[in-house]
Amino acid sequence: MTEISKEVIKAYALENAIKYKGEANQGAVLAGLFAEGLEKSKIKDIMPTIQKVIKEVNKLSPETQLEEYSKLNAATSKREIREGLKELPNAEKGKVVMRLAPFPSGPLHIGNARPFILNDEYVKMYDGKLLLVMDDTIGSAAKKIEPQAYKLIEEGTKWLDINYDKNIIYKSDRTEKYYAYAEELLKKGYMYVCDCDQETMHDLKQKGIACACREFPPERQMERWKEMFKAKMGSMTVRLKTNMQDPDPAFRDRVMFKISDLPHPRTKNKFRVYPSMEFSWGIDDHILGVTHVLRGIDHQMSTRVQDFIRKIFNWSNPESIYNGHFAIEGIKISKSKGAKEVNEGSFIGWNDPRTWSLQSLEDRGIQPKAIRDFILSMGIKKSNSTIPVESLYILNKKLLEDAPRYFFVEQPEKIKISGTPELTAKIPLHPSKKLGTREYKTSQEFLISKIDYDIMQNGNYRLMHLLNFKSDNVERMKPRTFSFLSSEPDNDIKTKFIQWLPANVDNINVEIIMPDGSTIKGKGEPKLKDLKLGTTIQFERFGFVKLHKKSKDKLEFWFTHN
Repeated sequence: MTEISKEVIKAYALENAIKYKGEANQGAVLAGLFAEGLEKSKIKDIMPTIQKVIKEVNKLSPETQLEEYSKLNAATSKREIREGLKELPNAEKGKVVMRLAPFPSGPLHIGNARPFILNDEYVKMYDGKLLLVMDDTIGSAAKKIEPQAYKLIEEGTKWLDINYDKNIIYKSDRTEKYYAYAEELLKKGYMYVCDCDQETMHDLKQKGIACACREFPPERQMERWKEMFKAKMGSMTVRLKTNMQDPDPAFRDRVMFKISDLPHPRTKNKFRVYPSMEFSWGIDDHILGVTHVLRGIDHQMSTRVQDFIRKIFNWSNPESIYNGHFAIEGIKISKSKGAKEVNEGSFIGWNDPRTWSLQSLEDRGIQPKAIRDFILSMGIKKSNSTIPVESLYILNKKLLEDAPRYFFVEQPEKIKISGTPELTAKIPLHPSKKLGTREYKTSQEFLISKIDYDIMQNGNYRLMHLLNFKSDNVERMKPRTFSFLSSEPDNDIKTKFIQWLPANVDNINVEIIMPDGSTIKGKGEPKLKDLKLGTTIQFERFGFVKLHKKSKDKLEFWFTHN
């Protein structure tokens, strides 16, 4: 278990307070601590300390906060305390060029948001330029390019407010450029065309033995290059000549071009020979003037290969900044798997909540600012981390605190509370009462959830904002007996609160799509009909939801979080 010191907690609290006018936010501090290794099971134990530290920090003047911040910056070795991101190596204001490189196999998901947001923040930090490059040379049978993905990626990028250069670059448009550089390297003897099968080549690489194809002179390599365009898929590749005695067999003679007959959404069947990601970026980072590349920690081999290619041309290399992988606890995300489920009809579409795509998060009511704050709270770290999804929800909930509140009853059961007079329920749309109220006239019949009904025992209860009542003769058999006690809240009566709806009004059918794809059904109050599509609200004692679809006989909401 990672020990979280009070010093580290204070560092995060000071950092957050300085960024937000002297007021540290508990959710942001907690999210930062998750990045430090805080385990979800330990939240309860550490929460009193967090709250105490935040209270102390928020009492400090802005000047004192900065002073304390600078002290911790020198004293804390585990984490670089900073406002914003740590500096890029060898970066000059106005000269930084970075890139986004999505493979269009589906929409961007919450995991993809991390490099997008971090690149965007860095470019803003240095008044630089951000390129959006669709890395669409070709996929594979298991990981195909999805035609709709291009538009979905653009939508997600704009929703996150990523400020990339207006001209999107498509690698599929640059194939002939890659051919020109390939031919130059073949002619100069730096690459060769190989027809060894995969198993044979793997065995040779492990032993550090060059295959016979490597020894053909450049003239013969060029002949074989031309033959490759007519050869069978999988029968020939182009390999980069590296040191066959390199300590890492994976670096030895890596594939730079392959044959594929998969149809391409943009170029159709114009090309059959496609470059590898390593070759195309070895070329493009130079041509496009990229100065800094933010990479996953598992791409260190790719960096090495690309640097090797650029050294041949005597080009300089961009700076590589490595970031560890992050996972969200309990959530498995895959663009390719999501695409498979969508295409097979198992998911309702690219925005299905189970994909965790940016489209699905938008439809659920997750705010782009919450995602940005969530990502930035982790910063840049080489170590891998697993973050509880609650840290995202805490940040989002803060942004939704002014959302109006309405009544929803899941699996409604009708009850009669004898002796109840006619009442007019004046229910506030928000505890602050700044959003006004709505009114309903009630009789003696009400709807409550089956869950509440089933767990009720002999005792006193209160219908929220309306009346107190008593439950008698609770047995396994129905109906049960309920009787009116009073309408005003009574501190002398110990009650449990019950969500309800009046049974004498035109309640509306409500369906709520949950993050796991399941549906919860029930009844909602009539005023819900007045909501506009896309409105995020809170169902009392249920959670936040966003109105996704309206029809004559029902409303469909998507669940946001508790």
